[in-house]
Amino acid sequence: MLTRLSRHVFYPLWDLKDRSHRLEEWRNLERQQWAPRAELESLQWLRAQEMIRYAARHSPYYRGLFQEHGIKPDRIRTLDDLRTIPVTTKQTIRNNLDRFISDEFAKDDLVTAKTGGSTGVSLHLYFDETCQERRNAAQLLADRWSGWDLGMKKAAVWGNPPVPRTIKQKLRHHLLDRTIYLDTMDLNDTSMGEFVALWRREKPEAIFGHAHSIYIFARYVDRQGIRDLRPRGIVATSMMLLDHERALIESAFGCKVTNRYGCEEVGLIACECEQHNGMHLNVPHVLVECLDSDGRPAAPGQPGKLVLTDLNNQGMPLIRYRVEDVGVLSDRQCNCGRGLPILERLEGRVADFLKLPSGGQVAGISLVERTLTKVPGIEQMQLVQETLDTLTINRVKGQDYDDQTDAALIAALREVFDESVTLSINDVEAIPQEASGKYRFSICKV
Repeated sequence: MLTRLSRHVFYPLWDLKDRSHRLEEWRNLERQQWAPRAELESLQWLRAQEMIRYAARHSPYYRGLFQEHGIKPDRIRTLDDLRTIPVTTKQTIRNNLDRFISDEFAKDDLVTAKTGGSTGVSLHLYFDETCQERRNAAQLLADRWSGWDLGMKKAAVWGNPPVPRTIKQKLRHHLLDRTIYLDTMDLNDTSMGEFVALWRREKPEAIFGHAHSIYIFARYVDRQGIRDLRPRGIVATSMMLLDHERALIESAFGCKVTNRYGCEEVGLIACECEQHNGMHLNVPHVLVECLDSDGRPAAPGQPGKLVLTDLNNQGMPLIRYRVEDVGVLSDRQCNCGRGLPILERLEGRVADFLKLPSGGQVAGISLVERTLTKVPGIEQMQLVQETLDTLTINRVKGQDYDDQTDAALIAALREVFDESVTLSINDVEAIPQEASGKYRFSICKV
């Protein structure tokens, strides 16, 4: 009953009270997802042109950038024209933060956020209210692809969970958000056991959280032989979802995992649908480019650096923002029938790619996964490259660890790194988390 009331009464009334357009935008997205790809990309391009013209008028940074490079916004008519605009980097934002903010908004009136800085550069960000409403609408759409629906109670495996303090926050928590939390900053058998008991009382119908944190909880559930936690949807986000983690999560909970990709800077970028075969791009809200090492468009199926243009945020426009992730775009059509194009896969952050003495590089996160699935006796591992010729392996022993495990681990890594690279195993109790609760399994400091 409360689920139905939440969806049909509390959600609409709360939007009406806040004069929000979130549900209206959600309904638009529900319709648009089934439109032909050409129609969606035409809509996307119109919104991109609008944002470029807006930034030229109201963002001091982009106004100056366009003047410096002789860029006329009205002449940006194709993607090739778009690529004449220089890429925006994290460092550029840090050095020019106030100049990015639109002169139509007072800074104190904007919604604020901060990225965690896991790649070495943290960012302060600002968003207007309409942008936030549209982003929330996109999340509602993607949540429904997983099996969750408006009003359903969720179990969130998340770091530093919010604590409702005001009457408004408490009402929202009980009537709309309806979420129970497992704090990833304190994951142990006791806290996970208590969360299982809470789950059995509250009966959430979906799980949402950091991919690896959900995996740790699933491993506990599997190890304890718990079989009565059966959600209708699982959303893994914030980190790359590794294949062996997906397999264990789905086995432990009897439910498919929906992989989602987004970032604090632009919100939802892409998400799997019910087919679980690549992630649909959030075309109405974000324009995604995939560029090779020369800054040219990578061919479909080829990895490249992802560059994003936010089509929502007038408060702090971001045009051609390099997010420091590497991904692979596809030209295939999903069997679900949606016109939304596909991000085939993520290959990791730029900072996660390890350097080879030969001049090449290797996707560290893929190397970690291959090693974990190949070498028995390892529960977790993290690769840290301090210099070109040194690699530290932070290794957590698994239940089947024996005196052959470390030798097999070194042999597996020697298939990639030759004898010129010193490989050192560091025995640790656990892989450390970032302040956000996320994990990094490959870190390159070269």
